[in-house]
Formats: sequence, structure tokens, C-alpha cells
Amino acid sequence: MKKILQFKLKIIAKLILKKYQPEIIGITGSVGKTSAKEAIYAVLSASFRVRRNIKNYNNEIGVPLTIIGAEAQGKNIFGWLKVFWAGFKLIIFKDKEYPEILILEMGVDRPGDMEYLVKIAEPNIGVLTAIGETHLEFFGNIENIKKEKGVLIENIKKGGWAIINYDDEGARTVIARSKAKILTFGSQEGAMLKVQELKFGFEEKIEADNLRGFSFKINYNGSVVPVFLPDVIGYAPVYAALAGTAVGITHSMNLLEISQALRSYRSPRGRMNLIEGQKKTLIIDDTYNSSPQSALLALELIGKLKVASGARKIAVLGDMLELGSYSEAGHQEVGNKVVTAGVNLLITVGGRARDIAHSAESAGLSRDYIFSFDNAEDAGKFLQERMEEEDLIFVKGSQGMRCEKIVKEIMADPMRAEELLVRQDREWANK
Repeated sequence: MKKILQFKLKIIAKLILKKYQPEIIGITGSVGKTSAKEAIYAVLSASFRVRRNIKNYNNEIGVPLTIIGAEAQGKNIFGWLKVFWAGFKLIIFKDKEYPEILILEMGVDRPGDMEYLVKIAEPNIGVLTAIGETHLEFFGNIENIKKEKGVLIENIKKGGWAIINYDDEGARTVIARSKAKILTFGSQEGAMLKVQELKFGFEEKIEADNLRGFSFKINYNGSVVPVFLPDVIGYAPVYAALAGTAVGITHSMNLLEISQALRSYRSPRGRMNLIEGQKKTLIIDDTYNSSPQSALLALELIGKLKVASGARKIAVLGDMLELGSYSEAGHQEVGNKVVTAGVNLLITVGGRARDIAHSAESAGLSRDYIFSFDNAEDAGKFLQERMEEEDLIFVKGSQGMRCEKIVKEIMADPMRAEELLVRQDREWANK
């Protein structure tokens, strides 16, 4: 039944695209896809009629649903009939409000996924955020992941743009495979669109009401403009803003316009969001998903943040899934980083994450400050008892570990969980 559903949605989506001819912006990468999507949307929606994926609609069903403008209906046959009818109406009748631009996050789990997606929606612009060791369980090695991600860049329409994160070594290797115009972004020498003078919103004391955001400057072709991202923390929003800026440039927007538009950008839930915790603690909620690449980047930031005198840095880290043969090494790398980031108390969740604990201990963190649990519920209850005033608590894990349950257990106002946390809808509540 799923195959039949996929086929029908694919046909409807292709017919809609043929009729309306919207510009397609495809986004892929091992990390940072959703943040980039939101930043691109923030930039373009200021001047164009734009639609982007909702939720995690980035696969063979989600992408056609985004094109149709509908939501998944689970096992509801009548609901799916309504989706098909909505698609047929777009094909039969002219909708003057149909988007000029579709921003489509394109996720891949297995070889062949990207080929399937670009055959539905051939991109005018392809954005590559980063290439890491996610889904190695299905791809076998990093070279196969590069090959799969590169399919998006290879299939950009004539005259289109390939926008690539120059700071990421894996992404840089894909540049040579593109026949499109190239625009790179990053902080390293050689990036065409460059970030500089990055500053945190707080320097001395980390408090939720003290957060102003990130400020930095963007340099393109000798023109420099300041950018301010309110209410965010982490390097991911900076790279997202660079991706958004690059897409804005391809649409003839000037840097000042783009800078103003980026003020409306907000990090998606579960991605380095600041949440007030019980006992006047501050939680950095990064529970949407995890990989060694994203965990190392986040811990790099944790290492630079200053906590109040007497307060601690606590890291709660869950299993990182689908790493295949890289699983043990990947978890060990994160364990080493825990120590260099100055974490005072480590809590791990899941069997694979015990490699994080062992590695952290070997790197110098006392066993007295390392605790391991099999599930998020037990870890959350333990943390609630151990956390102290003004602690900084970083929580991250693959989505299968459900680490958002830990955040809900320790946040100051759990009644706001549905508003602030990932995976709070009915579908996830029963899992």
C-alpha cells in the first residue's frame, strides 16, 4: 500500500509542478538541512510567495505532500482521498496563490533516495550543508554518502546555482561534480560568501533572559553588512544564515535586505534552543537528532560558554544511531570532546552512548561524575534530582532515543512542552 501511495503522490506532484512551474530549491546534507530551510524561507518570504516543508516532510511521501500543500493522513483512507482531491483540484483549476518558490528539504536514508526525489522535483538551486557519517548503516562508507548527496548538485537545471558549505570538507569535494553556477559560503579562506567577527549575545553569565542572540558580519564581493540573529545559540544558525544569504544573492536581493529579513529567523524546535529549567537552570535543547559531526560542533560551543561561579556544565547525550561500523569510534570522539569542553557531569542514554562514557572517563572525567541509563525516562528523573541552581544543561541524542522527554522532565514550565519541544504530537506520544 505504501508503494501505491508513493506512486500516486509522485504523479500528482509532477503534474502540479508541470502546470505551475515554481522555482525549486532543494536542500540536502547530513546536518543543518532544516535550519538552512528556515533561514532561506525567512529571506525569500520577504519578497516572494514561498512554501517550505513542514515537520519532517523530506522523503518520498513528504516532498510530494509539500508540493500539494497537504499533510500526511496516517491510516485514514478518507483523509488520503482528500489529499488526492486537493492535488487534482490544483491540476484541473488554476490557483493564483500557488507558491512562486518551493523550498524542499531532501533527506536520504538509503542509496537511490535522492535520485527518486530529484525526478519528482528537479531543482533550480541546490544547497549542500555538510556531509557526515549519518546513515552509514545503509551506505557503508562516507564515499557512498558523498555520492548520494552529490546527486542533488548534479541534477540542478541549466543556469541554476549550486550553493555549498565551503567549511565542510565533504561538501567541498562535490563542487567539481556541478555544472551549475557555484556560490560557496563559510568562514574559511576561499569561501565566496564569508562570515566574520562572530560574537555571542552574552559574555559573562549565561541566563535565558540575558540572551540577545548572535551577531556577525557577512562579506560578499567586498561588501560587508552586520547580521543579528535574535534568540538563538550555536554555530548551526550561522551556517543557516549564510545559506539563506547565498540564496538571497541568487535572487538579486542586496545584503542589507537579506540582513533585515534574517531577523525573522528562528531555530526549529530541538535545535540548540534555550529553555528555562527548574532550579534556575538553563537548558540547551538539541534533541531533534544527533550525529558525531553535530555533537562535536555543539560541544565546541559549550566549551566556550561561561557558567556562573559554582555552577556546572552538564551534558546529557543519547545514542547516535545508523552509524554502522563507525558507531564505536564516533561515540568515542564525542566522549573525548566532552572533556575538552569542560563538562563537569555526564549522563548517557542508551547502550551505544556508553562508549561516550568510557571515552570521557579515559580522557580524564572522574567516574564519580559519569552516569549511564538505558532510557530517557530514567535519565530525566535522575537529572532532576542532581541538577543544581544555575547549571547549564546540554541535552542531545538521535530521535529514536526520545531525549526530549528529559527536557520535559526538567524544564521550568512543562505545560509549554508542546510549544517548545520536538515530537509532542499524538503520533509520537504513543511511541
